This record gives sequence, structure tokens and C-alpha cells, in this order.
Amino acid sequence: MGLFNKANKEAKQNEAVANETPVEVKAEEVKEAPAAPIERKEPEPIKIDKEAEKELKLFAEKCERIFTEVKKDIIGQTEVVQSTIIAIIAGGNVLLEGAPGLGKTRLVRSLGNVFDLPFSRIQFTPDLMPADVTGTNIITKDENGNSKFEFQKGPIFSNIVLADEINRATPKTQAALLEAMQEHKVTVMGVSRKLDEPFFVLATQNPIEQDGTYPLPEAQMDRFMFKILVPNPSAAELGQIVTMTQKTMDETAQAACNGEELLRMRAVAKTIPIASEVLEYAMVMIASTHAGSEVATDTAKKYIRDGASPRAAQALITAAKVRALIKGRYNVSYDDINTLAIPVLRHRIKLGFEAVTSKLTADDVVKAHIADLNNVSKTSIINKKK
Repeated sequence: MGLFNKANKEAKQNEAVANETPVEVKAEEVKEAPAAPIERKEPEPIKIDKEAEKELKLFAEKCERIFTEVKKDIIGQTEVVQSTIIAIIAGGNVLLEGAPGLGKTRLVRSLGNVFDLPFSRIQFTPDLMPADVTGTNIITKDENGNSKFEFQKGPIFSNIVLADEINRATPKTQAALLEAMQEHKVTVMGVSRKLDEPFFVLATQNPIEQDGTYPLPEAQMDRFMFKILVPNPSAAELGQIVTMTQKTMDETAQAACNGEELLRMRAVAKTIPIASEVLEYAMVMIASTHAGSEVATDTAKKYIRDGASPRAAQALITAAKVRALIKGRYNVSYDDINTLAIPVLRHRIKLGFEAVTSKLTADDVVKAHIADLNNVSKTSIINKKK
């Protein structure tokens, strides 16, 4: 009994001490609280003079007319249309990816009418040769009957070039577009020829068919400002499409902007200021896609094999300025950067083994990457595929 009473007394003393002294908990038992989302305050609206205000108003009105005319030919696809027009005003090339029959070619033809620019179409096939795109020297006779070489321009010499089903051409032919897309010139037999401005390549590709297709080389993918995914229409939109095409299959959009006005809009967009903190955020967003970078996000380290190039940073800032003007703002916001990061990055990052085995798409990874930068939970983005 004495031992029992002693033990009972010691137990009560220990309990009293425990109530007064914090209990030591093992490190592995501690659950780290989720980080609070970073509150990024949008930059204050910039005061502008009357001349700049006038330019801003004209820009918005011109864009409104452009969207109104395009809607005459395209039902729904609001995000696709907006992204394509942003890229055109910014001076970038666009890759439209979607199943057959979703209106990709119709959109490009309609834009040719709306911007009142010369338009050419190249139907890419496996037997298409580079000379069929760029043009070639042919032998002709002069007035004296002497033979001479004369350059015959190819369909690339236009303001808007529709590269239809671009992934059906061989790498040799696809390479013929590289110089034109980046430098806006064509070199044939050692002679370089400038292309008329404005110049855009709007390409389409079908992701379903694999027979007779060739993946675009990385150097060419990087030259597209945006890769835009064209979704299937809803049942209501499908009904409107059928009703519209029963009347006519032709595009009815009218010219709303000419080449000179388009170049003026591009020049105005380049003058839009961007706050230093927003610019830094955009640059970190691109740099952090590289797993080896000092600012790499957890998503990049785990899911991205190769990050984006400096062209991605250029495209992001240039397009963000245009989007700001379309939204009626004279400064770039964080929302502009976050929204445009997806079409800018989805074709520039290469997914790693972990992403492929987890059945994640490039869009999933980019969204998780943005969430990392803003300390926002990405559980629903990543786990939905598992």
C-alpha cells in the first residue's frame, strides 16, 4: 500500500506540473499552417493628359467595332476571339488548336475582312515544299528574248497568312516559316526580302489525328505569341451556328480597321506604362518556370522539365499592355499578367515525367505555377487528375 500511495502521489504531482508546463511535441507531429495568400494591390490608376485620354478612347472604340464585326461570323468563342485579336494588335503570331469544324479557319478569314488586309491561305500537306511557301526564282524572257531569273513571290508575301493544318507539313517546310515569323523577311537563294507590315501567321492544327502529322519544332512553337485552344460549342451555341450557316456560309463581317490604324494601335499600346512591381512579378513568373532557377516554384521543380524562353516574357508584357487598353485601363494589372500567362506559357513549357504520369496538362501546371506565386492553394488543380 505504501508503494501504491507513493506512486499515486507522484502521478498527481506530475499531472499538476503538466498543466503548468507546455508539453513538448515531436516535430513530425506539427502540421504547418497554410501560407496566407499574397495580397497584391493593383497599381493606382495613372493620371493621363487629354491627348493620351483621347488615344485611349479611340483605341477602345476601335476594338469595340472589331469585336462587333467578328461576332457576325463567330458564335461564342469569346475568349478565343479576344486572345486572337490581342495577339494581332500586339504583332504576334497565333496557333489555334482544336478539333475539325470548330470555326478556326472561319475566324481567320473573318479577321482578314475585319482588318481589311491582304489575306492568303496555305494548306499544309506532307508534299508541300519550302518554295511553295516562300516563292522561288523562275526563268523568264525579257523584251529582247534573253533569259533571266525573276522572283515569283509565294503566299507568305501577304499581311495575314493562314497556315492551315500546319502540323501536316514536313519539318523542312515548317522551317521555311521560321525567318518570316520572327524577322518578317524571307531569304531565297541568298537574297532577303522584307514582308509588308503588319504581318501575322495564324496557324491551325488538329490535335486528334496523328497519321501524316509532324510535331512542330520547339524553335517554331516559341515564335507563336499565343497557343489558343478552341473548345467545342455548347448546345445553344451549336443551334445558333446551324441557323447562321443555313442562310450563308460566307463571312459577313465588314472592315473595321485598316493596316495603318492597326499599326497606330500597336504603337499606342507600347506606350502604356507598367508599374515596377507588376513588371517584376511578370519576370519572376517566366524565370520561375525553370527548375534550376533561384526563384523556381515548387510546381516548376516537380512538374516542369524545360521552362519558358525570354520570348515568353516579351510576349507577356506586350500582350498585357494591349489587354489593359481593351479593358479601358492605362496601366497593366496583375490580372492581365495572370490571365495571359496561360496562352503564353502552355506551348513553351515542357512537362516532366511526374506531370505526365499524373495526367496533368500544360494548363494544369501553369495554373498551379500561378497559384504558387500567389501562395494560393493548388490542391484542386493538381488532385483533380489523380
